[in-house]
Amino acid sequence: MPTRRNVLKAVAACAGIAAFALLRGFAFQRPGPQVKIFDVLKYGATGNGKTLDSAGFQRAIDEAAAYSGKAQVLVRGGHKYVVGTIELKGSIDFHLADDAELLASTKSEDYRGGLTGTLKGDTMAAALGAVIMATGAQGLKITGTGTLQGRAREFMTLYDEPNEWWIPGPFRPKMFVLTGCKDLEVRDITFAEAPNWGLHMLGCDGVLVDNVKVHNLLDVPNCDGIDPDHSRNVEIKNCNLICGDDGVVIKCSRQPIDYGECNNIYVHDCVIETQDAGLKIGTETTSDIHDIRFERCQIKTSSRGLCIQLRDEGNIYNIDYRDITFTSRFYSDPWWGRGEAISFTAIPRNATSKPGALHHVNVQNVTGHAENSVRICGSAQSRVHDVTLDRVSVALDRTTHYKGALYDNRPTTAITAIEPHDTPGFSIEHADNVTLRNCSVAWGANVPDSFSYAVEAKDTTGLKIEGLQGEAAHASLGKAVSIS
Repeated sequence: MPTRRNVLKAVAACAGIAAFALLRGFAFQRPGPQVKIFDVLKYGATGNGKTLDSAGFQRAIDEAAAYSGKAQVLVRGGHKYVVGTIELKGSIDFHLADDAELLASTKSEDYRGGLTGTLKGDTMAAALGAVIMATGAQGLKITGTGTLQGRAREFMTLYDEPNEWWIPGPFRPKMFVLTGCKDLEVRDITFAEAPNWGLHMLGCDGVLVDNVKVHNLLDVPNCDGIDPDHSRNVEIKNCNLICGDDGVVIKCSRQPIDYGECNNIYVHDCVIETQDAGLKIGTETTSDIHDIRFERCQIKTSSRGLCIQLRDEGNIYNIDYRDITFTSRFYSDPWWGRGEAISFTAIPRNATSKPGALHHVNVQNVTGHAENSVRICGSAQSRVHDVTLDRVSVALDRTTHYKGALYDNRPTTAITAIEPHDTPGFSIEHADNVTLRNCSVAWGANVPDSFSYAVEAKDTTGLKIEGLQGEAAHASLGKAVSIS
C-alpha cells in the first residue's frame, strides 16, 4: 500500500512536470470537440464524373450546417463530381480532400441566378450564377488539396484567331460568389479553367486566402483570379495565380445593396501570370478603397504590372506597393492594357461621371521590364495627387510585334479610349505633388522612335525628382527630363 509520503512525492513530481512543460512552451490541454464528418458520398453524390451531384452535396452541407458542433463536409479524393450551384453555409469546413475534383456543369439550368454574359469588361456583372455560393455565412472554411475545374472552353463559342482570344457563349458561371461572409477562410485549394471571375468575395469581412492555386487559361477573357469587392480585413498570401484577366483585383462594384467600402487588405508573397493587370485596384470604384498593401509579389507576365484605375465616385487612398518585380508587355488589340509598367489613372467613366480622388500612393522598391511607361495620369475632373515612387526601376524595350506608342484609358467614353502617346520612362500628367526618389530608367536594344524622355511631365505641379538615373532614349532629345 502506498504511504502518505509516497503519494505526496508523486503529486509533487507531477506538478514539477507540468511546470516544466509550461516553461518549455507546452501545455496540457483537454481534447477539443471532435469534428463530425458529413461525407457527400453518403448523401447521394456519385462521384462518377457524369451524374449531376449538386443535390447530394447540398444535403450534406445543410445537415452539417444544422449540426451544433464542429462539422466537415468531406469531398473524398479519387472521384470527380459534376455540380451546378452548391450553397455553402456558416460554421462548416468544406473540404476537398486529396485529388477530389469538382467539375462545373455546362448546363445553365443547373445554376442558380444565371444571367447572360457579355464582353463589357468590369461593368458586365456577368453570370450571377456561380458554382460555389455562400451568403451571410460566418466561420466558413473552404480547404483541401482538391480542384474545382471550370471547363472554360466548353462555355465559349469560338476562338477568335486574329484577336487571340476565346469568345464567350451566352452563359458562363463564376467559380465562387461569397457574399456578406465573416471570418472566412479559403486555403490550399486549386481552381482551374474558370469561364468567368474566380474567387469573388462581395461584402465580406475578416478573410484569409492562403496558398490558393489558380490555373486558368490565358486566352479566356474576364477570368480574374481573386476579387475582394466591397470587402474589409482581408489577407491574401502565398497564392500562385495564372489567369487571362487580373490576378488580384480590389474593387467596389455597383450593386443594388450598399456593401460598404474596401479597406485593410494585405496581399503578399504571391506569384502571378496574367494577360491583364497583375496587382490592381478598380476599375469599379463606387465606394472608397483605402489602406491597401501589396508586398513581396512576383508578376511574371502582365499587360500592366501595377494598376489603379479610378473611374467612379469613390476615393482611393493610402495604397502601398512594396518589394515587387514585374514584366509587362503588349498583347493583341482586344486585351486590356498596353504593356504599361505601372498605370495609375483617374479618368471619368463617361461624360457625366464625377470620379473621386486618387491620392497618397506609395511605391517602394519595385523593379521590372516593360514595353511601356510608368504612368501617373489624372484628368481635368480628378487630378492625382501625393504619389511617391521610391527606388522604382524600369527597363524599357520592345519585345513583341504589336503596335506601340499607345496608352490604354479604358473603360471610358469621356476621352480617347486607346490614346496615341510617346513612351517616356515615367509619364506624369494632370497630377500634383508627385515625388520620384532614386528611380531609374534603362533602355533596351530595340528602341523605337516613340521611346522618349526618362521623365515626361505635363500639367503637373509640385513634382520632385531626387536621384534619378537614366537618360533620354535618343541623344537627339537633348535632355533626360521634359516638363511642360
